[in-house]
Amino acid sequence: MGYTKMTVAQALVKFLDNQYVERDGEVTKFVEGVFTIFGHGIVVGLGQALDENPGSLKVYQGRNEQGMAHVAAGYAKQNNRKKIIACSSSIGPGAANMVTAAACATVNNIPLLLLPGDTYATRQPDPVLQQLEQSYGPSITTNDAFRPVCKFWDRIVRPEQLMSTMINAMRVLTDPAETGAVCVALSQDAEGEAYEYPDYFFEKRVHRISRPVPTEADLKDLTAMIVSSKKPMIICGGGVRYSEAGEELMKFCETFRIPFAETQSGKSACKSSHPYNLGGLGVTGNLSANTIAEEADLIISVGSRLSDFTTGSKNQFKNPEVKIASINISRFHAYKMDSLPVVADAKAALEVLSKSLKEKGYISAYNCEIEEAKKAWDEEMERLSNYCYDDDFEPIVKARNPVSIEEFVELTGGVITQTAALSLIRKEIDPDAIVIGASGSLPGCLQRMWTTDQKDAYHMEYGYSCMGYEIAASLGAKMASPNQEVYSMCGDGSFQMLHSELATSLQEGMKINVLLFDNCGFGCINNLQMSNGIGNLATEFRYRDEDGNLNGGLIPVDYAKVCEGYGVKTYTAKTLVELKEAIADAKKQTVSTLIDIKVLPKTMTEGYKSWWNVGLASVTGIEGQQKAYENLMENRGKARRY
Repeated sequence: MGYTKMTVAQALVKFLDNQYVERDGEVTKFVEGVFTIFGHGIVVGLGQALDENPGSLKVYQGRNEQGMAHVAAGYAKQNNRKKIIACSSSIGPGAANMVTAAACATVNNIPLLLLPGDTYATRQPDPVLQQLEQSYGPSITTNDAFRPVCKFWDRIVRPEQLMSTMINAMRVLTDPAETGAVCVALSQDAEGEAYEYPDYFFEKRVHRISRPVPTEADLKDLTAMIVSSKKPMIICGGGVRYSEAGEELMKFCETFRIPFAETQSGKSACKSSHPYNLGGLGVTGNLSANTIAEEADLIISVGSRLSDFTTGSKNQFKNPEVKIASINISRFHAYKMDSLPVVADAKAALEVLSKSLKEKGYISAYNCEIEEAKKAWDEEMERLSNYCYDDDFEPIVKARNPVSIEEFVELTGGVITQTAALSLIRKEIDPDAIVIGASGSLPGCLQRMWTTDQKDAYHMEYGYSCMGYEIAASLGAKMASPNQEVYSMCGDGSFQMLHSELATSLQEGMKINVLLFDNCGFGCINNLQMSNGIGNLATEFRYRDEDGNLNGGLIPVDYAKVCEGYGVKTYTAKTLVELKEAIADAKKQTVSTLIDIKVLPKTMTEGYKSWWNVGLASVTGIEGQQKAYENLMENRGKARRY
């Protein structure tokens, strides 16, 4: 057995370069490289190691620490969690910037390895530059903020610790049930300290992603539950996507005539055109899925966290006799909503369950309900696609006086409805194009309206609904799928919050397309606010009025001009004709593009037999708010208690 003397940082780089994952016999190199914005707490430690001998690891230069971590998360998700890019930063604001991205990754079970610099283990130079000091505990640093948002956390203060820590970090990163953000904070002085590391620490490690099958008892219980049901419905969650179980799910539904609905994470695991695919479910779901969900006597959740949006705040499944079963690789998620928990891989579970149900000769009792529900939604889709601004125009969302829409038209010249824009975009972009989204009203419209038969071409982050994810993650998706066009579906609010990785896309020669929906504000939250009787407060982008309130005129922004300076090819679309022309020209470009789409407020989709539990004021003197509260309490009374 040999030993090699090297620094902590050098050993870390060599270790990362030798990590692999294996699933179904396919071995994939796990760590592609390291994204970094070098600061004093990392550049002469980890930076030195990457400069001297990076091995096959590629170094990427970020523009914003949160942004680069979102790029890494988007990359990992588009690679179905089989490849990652680590992210490193300095000790202070750089590390703090990554906390939001860490939370986003953990909520969505996306592997994200964070390597922030830290203060000195010796504490000799304290307080070092950027050090956060707490009088009650000198061991506290900015990096402790990662503890509640990570699935694994450690701080390296001695060279020996690196070995067990990194093996544990890989354990979590490669575990489908536990994966999320992992933070390994590197004390500045320890980064440069040398140690004789055993050569076996650097041997090629292959972390096997296994497919646990249901226990015999669980399979028997689930089979009996399905056999006793007449109208079951399946929820296709993100676990179906990550298990690559889409084909198995579609075959399963065909065999037993069971319809399935999609969560945001599960969408594009199966073909939109499949006859048993009802589309999006829940608060941002469509008419067909929510109609079938109301009458279903059994809900079979496959790989879903059963969030409030998926379950309509536990009020979507209205059949008083409804039962719930949950197939999930995570025991924690499988137990939600008092389900029959079946802890297993989605693909493996569907395979053995199918065999069990065939032995029982099971077929659901649906007649023409599935086809009728899908037909009703097809008709609604036609209406949404042809919804335009004309003499008979009415806003879909009635939460605001239409005079504001006239104000928008006069100010921007934009007359495009959001639903018609999405319909046009779907027709004009390539069938295999990847769309990315995260926040605002677009996730609702996309889950309802977007269709694709291309596997994993719908990339929505809606567990954390993190504004600023869209553009950065689009770069990550492009890096993972360089031969497909990638489109970032981004609101003007999200664009203003974080668009810095556009510059990184140019640096890397990775073309992404930003479709910026500009409606002068946070339109989705404005809908929620005003539909519950609350005034128009700080949800639109407005100047202050004469009384000092944020109720003056709308603030116009030329987003195309903003991005010209980066070197992005830009367009402005105020009509559907201009939008169509811009999409066609953008497809010809080799650099990143941005289309500034001036979209009429209140023209997004809404409703479709679902309800969302929000915390409204129980005491108010405003009539509209009082009515909203009474409606809230009525629906809470109908929802499942837990």
